Amino acid sequence: MAGTLTNPKKLKKGAIGTTTLKTMVNDERTKNKFKELLGNKAAGFLTSLINTTNGNKQLQEAEPQSILKAGAIAATLDLPIDPNLGFAYIVPYNNKGKNEAQFQLGYKGFIQLAIRTGQYKKINVTELYEGQFESYDPITDELKYNLDGKISDEVTHYIAYFQTTNGFEKYNVMSKEEVKEHAKKFSKTFLSRFSSWQTNFDSMAKKTVLKLLLSKFGILSIEMQTAQKVDQAVIKEIEPNGNVEVEYVDSPDGDNTNDIKEVETIDSEEETTENFDSEEIFLANMGALRETGGLKWKEKT
Repeated sequence: MAGTLTNPKKLKKGAIGTTTLKTMVNDERTKNKFKELLGNKAAGFLTSLINTTNGNKQLQEAEPQSILKAGAIAATLDLPIDPNLGFAYIVPYNNKGKNEAQFQLGYKGFIQLAIRTGQYKKINVTELYEGQFESYDPITDELKYNLDGKISDEVTHYIAYFQTTNGFEKYNVMSKEEVKEHAKKFSKTFLSRFSSWQTNFDSMAKKTVLKLLLSKFGILSIEMQTAQKVDQAVIKEIEPNGNVEVEYVDSPDGDNTNDIKEVETIDSEEETTENFDSEEIFLANMGALRETGGLKWKEKT
């Protein structure tokens, strides 16, 4: 049974968030809710959630509720959150002085969701190196390239492509510079040394070209619509009717200008107790993810 942690100020920085998350995960109600979503895979998923948090110092200092909510979304999409696999990530983000967990999909996650529809014959995303790209006609959607023409290890373009089972095919072609400009426009933390754009540019670039292609021309299954909505969002609330309130904390349209950085964790027993009180509501509402047959969305304003 979830309860209040004693003497929280005696715990070292980061310990309270980690301990609280473990308490939540070990609660039978949490286990049962995730089992409803994942069946026999629930235990392994929750273990992965703890391991992912333990392996990231900044994530240990994020609000445990936000970590659990991001995990619930990953469970709904049935995507692993092990960062080594590249399907989905739970990323710490300083949101107006409060460290929260942001849910992110990797390009492999988008491919996995597309494959599940059974409506794609081919789908891929890749890079082209200097000398390989020849031309692209956006009107006829014709791409010309020569893989044998590579003259250096410098990436010049990123290409996403799919062909559906009924024969429809589509490319999205972006130069490396175009990807950078897109990232600068839509990510406030693009230049941060902690940003995924700086630590893993190629993966973020591949995800960008693929996500844009699928959002405009792909098969928008319920899972794909969910993925497009929750990607790079902090999950604020999961309501009983299936509504999910999200906040795009990295979007320049918001007013959060903080960089990703370490922040102070909970240092009072009152705030720790509040985590457990809100867990009651969260666990009750989490069942709506399955009962409503899908998620409904409401962006935080």
